[in-house]
Amino acid sequence: MEIIDLITPASVIPNLRATSKKQALQELARRAALLVGREERAIYETLMERERLGTTGIGAGTAVPHGRLPDLPRIFGLFARLERPIDFEAIDNQPVDLIFLLLTPASAGADHLKALARVSRLLRDRKICEKLRATDSAEALYALLTEHAASHAA
Repeated sequence: MEIIDLITPASVIPNLRATSKKQALQELARRAALLVGREERAIYETLMERERLGTTGIGAGTAVPHGRLPDLPRIFGLFARLERPIDFEAIDNQPVDLIFLLLTPASAGADHLKALARVSRLLRDRKICEKLRATDSAEALYALLTEHAASHAA
């Protein structure tokens, strides 16, 4: 599973405005709802349910909020670069400015874990995160995310 399988150019947000974790998740749920045709509230509640189990802030300024939704046809990703870092209760207590949202079908099983692992590997790459932070163009962000994955797939 590659990043290009998870996101489209329309699912990249170059300058998301949020002042809190809750606000960021609400805005991500709103944008995801428009792209996947599901209720914003259902998406938000799924994300919050997962956050109650433990933070999805994985460190180094990155977070991977995720959840499962019934009847979703495929795994869906949404990437956001925040205008300003926010407290996300990350495991390293550092503020978060790069968020990769993952929504998976309830029946996804191992594919859910594969997608999480792929995104986590990408966001642990310090050099790619520096490049993501250095641009505010949706097209450039999409290219960085998908080209990086393609060049490291071999």
